[in-house]
Amino acid sequence: MTGVLLGFFVIGVMIAVGFVTGRLGVLGEHGRTVLARLVFFVLSPFLLFTVLAEADVNLLFSSLLAVSVIAAFACFLIYGLVSSLIWRRSATQTVVGSLASGYVNANNIGIPVSLYVLGNAAYSAPLLLLQLLVITPVALGILDASSSGSRSVGKVLLRMLTNPMIVGSALGVLLSAIGVQLPDAVMEPFRLIGAAAIPVMLVSFGMSLSGSRLLAPGTGRRDVLLAVTLKLTIMPLIAWAAGRFWFGLDGQELFVVTVLAALPAAQNVFNYAQRYERGEIVARDAVLLTTIGSVPALLLVAALLAP
Repeated sequence: MTGVLLGFFVIGVMIAVGFVTGRLGVLGEHGRTVLARLVFFVLSPFLLFTVLAEADVNLLFSSLLAVSVIAAFACFLIYGLVSSLIWRRSATQTVVGSLASGYVNANNIGIPVSLYVLGNAAYSAPLLLLQLLVITPVALGILDASSSGSRSVGKVLLRMLTNPMIVGSALGVLLSAIGVQLPDAVMEPFRLIGAAAIPVMLVSFGMSLSGSRLLAPGTGRRDVLLAVTLKLTIMPLIAWAAGRFWFGLDGQELFVVTVLAALPAAQNVFNYAQRYERGEIVARDAVLLTTIGSVPALLLVAALLAP
């Protein structure tokens, strides 16, 4: 459990640095926008390439991943139905809110949690691959189409295929699938550039909190609360129920799928919203609240299910 608390402490410090940076205005009025574009177009693609190039794609095919898929898509569906049919939100607002309700932080929170709580850092890898190779392309395709105004299938697919994050992910998976390991001399510059993605992303997130109030009226408060409830309560319950009664999991395996489902919403959700200027406040508040709320959620899951 020390690893969980340490991971959250490190994240909190970086967000605090960003908040102070924003308050002092040392990067100017366009600093946050520049950082967001740097993360999206340069740092994250390098990070995804290096992570996936060294991952085992065979991990994608497992019952643990199947449970994670069910839990995530159930939350996407619930949020999507409420947002689009009841609240009449736009497609882009619905996409951002749906991601906040079921797209988990499988990297900078998931990896330390997998290592220190579950005992194996590889547990979060299949979920990370699912999100990067399936969920992210679909979500970015919708956001791309909406931001560009294009409804042509060909143009949407072209924009998806040239999206830097998808390109970085695809190249990484290709190397992993064909078993090619590039020399360290080649990979090390990629690793160094990619390593800057998470700190810069969190600093940018902290800057977005400067001068704003959490859950302020008129900023989509009920959208945030729905996403947070789905992420921290419904998703772990669905994962536990699906694992226990559908796939017959118990012991360590049931513990793993429930812990992964209780992870907070990924920082990438805010990064995508910021990049396309859609649902930024909802994404920001949902990521922050789920990050804070996931600490007691993970502690409770560990207390109830840890073998």
